[in-house]
Amino acid sequence: MTPDRRALPSPRSTRRALLLTAAFLATTAAAAPGFCAGGDPRQPSGAAPGAEADPYAVLRRRWLDISLGTGYDPTAEPYASRLAETGDLARGFRASMAPAADRLWPGNPYDPPAGITQSYARLWTMTQAYVQEGTGSTGDEGLRTDVLRGLDHLSATIYHPSTTRYGNWWEWQIGSPRLLMDITIALYDHLTDAQREAACAAVDHFIPDAMLADYSGTSTGANRVDLCRSVALRGVLGRAPDRIALARDALSPVFPYVTQGDGLYADGSFVQHTQVAYSGTYGQVMLDGLGRLFALLAGSAWEVTDPNRQIVLDSVEHAFAPLIHDGLAMDSVNGRAISRGYLKGDDRQVMRGDHYHGQGIIAAIALLAAGASREERERWYARVKGWIERDTVAPILTARQYGTADLARLRAVADSPVEAAPEPVGHRLFPAMDRAVHRRDAFTAAIAMASDRIAFYECGNGENPRGWHTGAGMVYWWPAGGAGGAGGAGQAGGASGAGRADQYTDWFWPTVDWYRLPGTTVSTKRLPDRAGGEWGEPKPDVRWVGGTTDGEFAAIGQHLRGLGSTLQARKSWFCVADAVICLGAGITCGDGVPVETVVDNRNLGENGTQTFVRGHGWAHLEDHGGWIVPEGTLRTLREDRTGAWSDISTGSATERRTRRWQTLWLDHGTDPTDASYLYVLLPGASRRTVAARAADRHWLSVLANDSACQAVRVPSLGLTAANFWRAGTAGGLTASAGASVLLRRRGRTATLCVSEPPRTGAPLRITWDHPVREVIRADDTVEAHATDGRLDLSVTPGRACATHECEVTLS
Repeated sequence: MTPDRRALPSPRSTRRALLLTAAFLATTAAAAPGFCAGGDPRQPSGAAPGAEADPYAVLRRRWLDISLGTGYDPTAEPYASRLAETGDLARGFRASMAPAADRLWPGNPYDPPAGITQSYARLWTMTQAYVQEGTGSTGDEGLRTDVLRGLDHLSATIYHPSTTRYGNWWEWQIGSPRLLMDITIALYDHLTDAQREAACAAVDHFIPDAMLADYSGTSTGANRVDLCRSVALRGVLGRAPDRIALARDALSPVFPYVTQGDGLYADGSFVQHTQVAYSGTYGQVMLDGLGRLFALLAGSAWEVTDPNRQIVLDSVEHAFAPLIHDGLAMDSVNGRAISRGYLKGDDRQVMRGDHYHGQGIIAAIALLAAGASREERERWYARVKGWIERDTVAPILTARQYGTADLARLRAVADSPVEAAPEPVGHRLFPAMDRAVHRRDAFTAAIAMASDRIAFYECGNGENPRGWHTGAGMVYWWPAGGAGGAGGAGQAGGASGAGRADQYTDWFWPTVDWYRLPGTTVSTKRLPDRAGGEWGEPKPDVRWVGGTTDGEFAAIGQHLRGLGSTLQARKSWFCVADAVICLGAGITCGDGVPVETVVDNRNLGENGTQTFVRGHGWAHLEDHGGWIVPEGTLRTLREDRTGAWSDISTGSATERRTRRWQTLWLDHGTDPTDASYLYVLLPGASRRTVAARAADRHWLSVLANDSACQAVRVPSLGLTAANFWRAGTAGGLTASAGASVLLRRRGRTATLCVSEPPRTGAPLRITWDHPVREVIRADDTVEAHATDGRLDLSVTPGRACATHECEVTLS
């Protein structure tokens, strides 16, 4: 199917945004309908109507349209500035290029092999400056000559079939070949046969057929898509139909849902490196790569027709959109990339934070939309348009990470007639990657956990060496819509104020206390960098992690074992209308150091002066929200902390910044036994709301809080929720084994949601001690029996921690 571009507005300018030489225009073909700014889009430039197009020329031209963009005015902003910057960088690279036996540029040696990838990246910038209009170096033959000289040097000295790769495999098999193919396709008509053959031979050597024959190791998920991208373009460059077909067919193992290891799961999870939640980084790479390949091959002899490709299209709304908040991708799914910040050697100096990752996904969605149905595309455009309008921290339409192609595609979405969609209200559980997202009108919260399936954290390549406790129940939260509400903290009512939409963007990770991540329960035992091992190796030996949800509220639990520690605890979060109820029990440790539960730790910015107020059993922070802490002594600290991205990533910049922090925690003492806690998080709430909620003894009842069960009741919401760590009874609910149960009463009906987080798959029995008239509906996995005095459910849970529902009318 040819990509459908009909939803895009007409180009604003009749000038092509891509200037190619006359020889290139004479031999390449136009892209699919809608890609070209003028002429017959189905014929090569200069070809007579009806002439048969060279399929490889069509694909070369189409790839450049996808990569560099069409339909924009290069004299308008932000394109003019972006193109001018490309030209400035290119001229600087040209002037500083100094070929030697072990490098192409000073300061970028071939060992480590990142220097090879960086060299190709600079040649690609120079290539863009040559072929794109508005760079100040468009068509500069001297610049083109130096690009070719650089290509020849890399080919002769290092990137050729006689080299045995060393160091990081990614540089050889993904980073460098991807850039090499882009450059050689853009300069195709200026290359000799020998130069083209050398580029093809290098790809054949470093990405042998065996890499795409076996779906395992480093050739899975996002990595497999990247490998296929380079092989497909090598086929286009070398006019080799078998290589294009190989790459297309090797995509198919990426599409189906998986039940373990790397890939997309039916619940919306995305895992890479076998046991790391990675929707925001590797997931983005997969989505972007597939979008490019779907668009490249559409309508050709190699079109991707595997029906399972629909799973990828479905993932936009099912797997990725729920993890984006106002343009950012939640750091709970960004893996070791949370530590990158500003990278050394990044010629454009782009900040790689949560908004960077989110905007990468958003651009991928805009690209993938070309291959979606009209209905899908309109829904996606509505979401993208909403994110564009709400991202006030890092405005999307001028984001520095984008080139002209992404900017043009996103501008087309922003200018489209679809209405911007708000963030949805509801709850999403991602059991396969131990993550949860709770969205309300006033806030969005995310919870990150770990189990014997999902790692505490990932470090590697010198990145994220102190992410030890990021899976120990860390709770992230943001104000909705970039704001906490209309009211101020000092007002009689309303919300707490604007809030900090950049809470985790503004130097959070270089300056946070890594032992006091919000929501976590930790032993304060000092840990070495990279504790537990690299590449997602550290996993706790626990099974009971997960929960259940009705799509609005949720019960979530984590059996916690400390990393490098004797700590054990049971943690529960009950996510409700305007709050997150947090319970801890069975907190036991013998490390000889204090154990703490971090109620919250808010980044106040460079010189934060927000007022912090404490009342009887509650606390409130201006422009943020409040906390109810009815038990224990709440400890607080306001401190300035200084750090650099290079402290947590050897590849990042050394500049140091200071941020002010407001920390709240509960001290369980040294070597506690069966300690517990209870607190309620009220994001965005006003001071008066927090004080009133703390004084309301009827709003919340804690039915159980021990190592057997944690359960609560909120009468005003008709809610009873329980996490049974083993067989037990609480609040009229009885479970035959470990289970998570959510009961909602609405008038004369009630709905029970049940899951089995231990994932044994064994039959589960749930009893509700309440008169029931009849069963209205029940999932196929639920056998329900109502009697005069109670409801009995027999659940066949499976092993995915799925939610199973039953709805009844009450006597």
